[in-house]
Amino acid sequence: MRKFLILACLTAPAAPVLAGTWTAPSGCDAFMTVQSKSCRVSHYYRCSADAPGDQWRVDMDQEGAFFFSRIDREGQWVESFDPVRQVLDPGAADAASFSELLAEGIDTWDFTLSRDDGQGSRATGYDRLTGQSVVIDGVTLSQTEVEFTEYDGAGGVLRRSRGNEYLHPDWRLFFAGPGETDLGDGQWLPIDGSPVDFVFPGDKGFLATQPIYDCDALTAEAARPLADILPASLKE
Repeated sequence: MRKFLILACLTAPAAPVLAGTWTAPSGCDAFMTVQSKSCRVSHYYRCSADAPGDQWRVDMDQEGAFFFSRIDREGQWVESFDPVRQVLDPGAADAASFSELLAEGIDTWDFTLSRDDGQGSRATGYDRLTGQSVVIDGVTLSQTEVEFTEYDGAGGVLRRSRGNEYLHPDWRLFFAGPGETDLGDGQWLPIDGSPVDFVFPGDKGFLATQPIYDCDALTAEAARPLADILPASLKE
């Protein structure tokens, strides 16, 4: 679910910029870079000021960083920036639980989020282990089935996603997978942000700022009129 929401928000491609090396914020240490499909590179890091088990991720496209998020040990979406800050409200009706997913094979969740601009939303859904595993770039991941719906304050559907993700039980992290999303207009669109390369400190490409997969297709899309690229719900 944590990755489905991000992929659902990606609607228009960005213009390429020069490659470089990303630097973690002061007091934080980066431990992994992931190059993924859909022209995205993500850097994972931990900060000494946070609670034990908290982990950060920054997602970058060809234009630069567009999303930061922090999760806790149970995979709860504690806060994010896109660039407006969004936080998990206390007292979730059904808190997300990585531990429950591993122990029971399924975890349902129902929680609300608040943004600094005054907007709020509610997210419901589930993660379920399929019993299948995949090996990507030498890393063994467990496959999950996921369904996700986000509602606005009036109960209207903002977006829905369904499909598969992957998780690493020891890292306590989810990674995007293939699926489809509805941006609120009833049209299901295919998405796939699956990881391709896992890059660790000392490896070539660690903390690289430029994504490398599926970017040619997005660059070609950028040459089309914007009305031909955006989903119907965003043309109105």
